[in-house]
Amino acid sequence: MNKTILEDVYSNCACYRARAAARRVTRDYDDALKPLGLKITQFTVLATIKGHKPSSTSKLANGLAMERTSLVRTLELMQTKGWVRLGPEGYRREQQMELTAKGEALLEKALPVWREVQTRFENRVGKERWDENKDWLLDVAFGDD
Repeated sequence: MNKTILEDVYSNCACYRARAAARRVTRDYDDALKPLGLKITQFTVLATIKGHKPSSTSKLANGLAMERTSLVRTLELMQTKGWVRLGPEGYRREQQMELTAKGEALLEKALPVWREVQTRFENRVGKERWDENKDWLLDVAFGDD
């Protein structure tokens, strides 16, 4: 094996660096939300349903850069916990979804926790650096090839 190429994987691989960062950030948010019985993935689903009122699981999945099947499993779990209400799937997978009173109360409790972790993250990486790069991350996630 070419040792130079192997070193390049560690020192230059975009996927390695993005996943390492994602694991660290996810762990920080999950740790903070754990006392509420919530994971950051569930929090973002709750916030997106409440804030954007997506008309289908496919649109919600696309907006969150999630696989639809993973999102459906998450939504089913959240429905079982009484946080979301899902209507029947209709034409072109259109599906009404809304937060229950329990889901809204949970989101209300989680928002200040999220804000605290978000502020810690911004302080750690630098507010100016975050402001300069946050849109770039969405370009990576959603940009055309």
